[in-house]
Amino acid sequence: MWNLEAIVARAQVDFGAAGDPASLENAKARYLGKSGELTALLKTLGTLPADERKSAGAAINAAKERLEQALDARRAELAGEKLAARLAEEALDVTLPARGRTRGGVHPVMRTWQRIETIFQSIGFDIADGPEIETDWYNFTALNNPENHPARSMQDTFYVDMKDVDGKQLLLRTHTSPMQVRYARLHRPPIKVIAPGRTYRVDSDATHSPMFHQVEGLWIDEQVSFADLKGVYTDFLRRFFETDDLQVRFRPSYFPFTEPSAEIDMKFDSGPHKGRWLEISGSGQVHPDVVRNFGLDPERYIGFAFGSGLERLTMLRYGIDDLRLFFEGDLRFLKQFS
Repeated sequence: MWNLEAIVARAQVDFGAAGDPASLENAKARYLGKSGELTALLKTLGTLPADERKSAGAAINAAKERLEQALDARRAELAGEKLAARLAEEALDVTLPARGRTRGGVHPVMRTWQRIETIFQSIGFDIADGPEIETDWYNFTALNNPENHPARSMQDTFYVDMKDVDGKQLLLRTHTSPMQVRYARLHRPPIKVIAPGRTYRVDSDATHSPMFHQVEGLWIDEQVSFADLKGVYTDFLRRFFETDDLQVRFRPSYFPFTEPSAEIDMKFDSGPHKGRWLEISGSGQVHPDVVRNFGLDPERYIGFAFGSGLERLTMLRYGIDDLRLFFEGDLRFLKQFS
């Protein structure tokens, strides 16, 4: 009969001597491979007498099982040794001083947003916030922009694959003006509010972005005139730019939700923009139809509205000539404002 104990003993010694997985697999092949010692013995079973074949086969299988157990044990040992070596190599010295965190900063557009809120809150304006996904009625119709109105072509926009109760597609708001209607329908005059926030239009170049920020202002009461608009907005510009050394003009224009309407321009009397008229905002007296959509009587209540781009104001305040810099995430640019 074969000396199976001697084979098992040699195999266990060879497995223990294997210093890496490749050497272990080579040792395995010498005993359990296609030409291995135990495999060769299994092939000779057919030459034995029938009464010996069963017991011989059982003995070989028992030896094979012992080798496989020894093989698995050595594999586990090698894996443990590898893990221990890696942990030792990557050991962390917890006594070392902690790595310092870099100091963050407020984004320049957010700085403008905060500054505008502070200025208008100081003169009694509330701050309103609302949904960026709007209905057609709030974004267009309630603001005197009915379907097929020519002014809609100026605001190519992003539509959402959802519909409102009237079966019309929802859209990403093209301005923060819908907050005029939403706020006025929930409050009674006097109404003094600004609504800063994100807006969306299909537009992209050095001075336009598909996503941009706007602040909408609204003042509604029984005795609010265009002169109030001029005074409030002129004072805002002087406080925002921290200078009285500028001129403001109101240039006749057209907006469907105001009548009369005006573009607001300003001119610095000194600095890099000296002598140039720069368009800052759209504005006007709220259209009577829009006042009705507020749920108010336009024969009794009157007021003004304006809309300004936060990126535009930020560019002028900090002397930036390309709006795309705000959204590229370049830390070299952003760190200037920290």
